[in-house]
Amino acid sequence: MDWTATTLTGEFHTSFPKVDLHRHLEGSLRPATIAEIIQTYRLPFPAEQVQALTQITVHDVFSPVNFLSKFQVLRQLYRSPEIIQRVTREAIEDAAADQVRYLELRFTPAALSRVHDYPLDEVMDWVCASAQQAGQSTGLPVRLIASVNRHESVALAEKVLALAAERQSQGLAGVDLAGNEAEFSAEPFLGVFQAARQAGLNVTLHAGEWGSAENIREAIEVFQADRIGHGVRVLESPAVSALAAERGIPFEVCLSSNIHSGIFPSRADHPFQRMLAAGINASLHSDDPSISGITLADEYLFALQDQKLTRSQLEQSVLSAAQAAFLPETEKQALLRRLRIELDLLEES
Repeated sequence: MDWTATTLTGEFHTSFPKVDLHRHLEGSLRPATIAEIIQTYRLPFPAEQVQALTQITVHDVFSPVNFLSKFQVLRQLYRSPEIIQRVTREAIEDAAADQVRYLELRFTPAALSRVHDYPLDEVMDWVCASAQQAGQSTGLPVRLIASVNRHESVALAEKVLALAAERQSQGLAGVDLAGNEAEFSAEPFLGVFQAARQAGLNVTLHAGEWGSAENIREAIEVFQADRIGHGVRVLESPAVSALAAERGIPFEVCLSSNIHSGIFPSRADHPFQRMLAAGINASLHSDDPSISGITLADEYLFALQDQKLTRSQLEQSVLSAAQAAFLPETEKQALLRRLRIELDLLEES
């Protein structure tokens, strides 16, 4: 079958198996759930402005500041343990409906706890329990990643990552450093992340998204990250690009998010295809489906249409993502076998 963007617009969205390693819980709330919470708690957001406050629209200025502003509103919605558990469950249900075969859902415990100053350990237990239940009910394997932000204190990060290490048996597989890398350095968090690695957690860092390629080098050589979140500035430095290609470190690329946060003017201008050509181990992920108004199926289609990906490249993106999963080797190989079988059957159909 000649898999062009045109032939994939129908069946592709419903049947192509997917792997999502970079999806933020706080960026995955259903619009209907947002509206219900606002109405139930009588929050001061006019109904006609809710979409503009929580999603990227055609009227937005595409910039990091505007993109991050959506989280400021969304983080006022976590007003009960039931809401936190509900949005976790719904994010996993939505991924399963999108034919995601393996999901790593990252969440920021400090953000979820902030409205009512919930204890961090309880927040993490609510997310872990809900994720385990939703994974079982949907049949979708799920692992969790605990995120901390550069603009917050090292002491807070130390507490979150220590709690994460205690919850590895509950599906918490990794830790992430996120936030505004253009204004806040990763360096103060090095010791905390080294301790997390020694405790058995996997490490991913947002780097080279809004900051320079030098941040990618730091993530690889200094933090010894297992994966790079975004990393789309990597080609700006031939030396860093060569380093990334030589090491084969996986890059979690999110097309729409990178446009909506103002890094590139359009999906056609995104460097994903050029990253692949340079030997970068890059794959496609969703980032914040609700904020960007997309599914991972949409991202795959955008890659085919705007990046001119071939069928082979898209398949390799899925398999590369699976190979980079924070899973024990036996589970990873089982996932890869399942994906290869599905991809072969889809090609024959």
